[in-house]
Amino acid sequence: MNKELLERFSKAELIALIEIYSKNCLAMDGVWFQSIENKRGMDEAMEHDANAWRQFTKIEARKIKEFLRLPDNSGIQGLKQALSLRFYANVNAYEITENGNEIIFKMLDCRVQNARKRKGLDFHPCKPVGIIEYCGFAEVIDSRFDCEAVSCYPDITDSSCSCAWRFTLRENEELPERQSGE
Repeated sequence: MNKELLERFSKAELIALIEIYSKNCLAMDGVWFQSIENKRGMDEAMEHDANAWRQFTKIEARKIKEFLRLPDNSGIQGLKQALSLRFYANVNAYEITENGNEIIFKMLDCRVQNARKRKGLDFHPCKPVGIIEYCGFAEVIDSRFDCEAVSCYPDITDSSCSCAWRFTLRENEELPERQSGE
């Protein structure tokens, strides 16, 4: 990284650069996906997408967790902070609501689905991969979270958003007892 060059930019310019990087990352995700989709079909593209997200989401979560200096099992507040720093959080409109031991994360406007619509493509059937992505991300932040899709294409139940995810924190979860000799 050319730190000297970055230090020349204003805070506003650095924020704009982060937005560019986020859009580029999202674009790269779409480009490789469509390459496989066009050559091998949606099923194979989805298989590779699931494999990529299974790894990437945990990498992203670990790096954000480290950046925020979140302890293990950082609960609702830790997950809310971490979700807000995901790479696409700067380029998609979203909201996070908290209710007791759960949060609902709603992607209000999705650049992926918007781009597919503009190109005349079918919507990305993101629910199966989204389950891998969101559940894997939450697990790294706090292993006590259960995650479920509330609304996600192709199973849209909430027309106010592109997708919605529920994260429920299992409180007072007992840790497994260690066996003697461990």
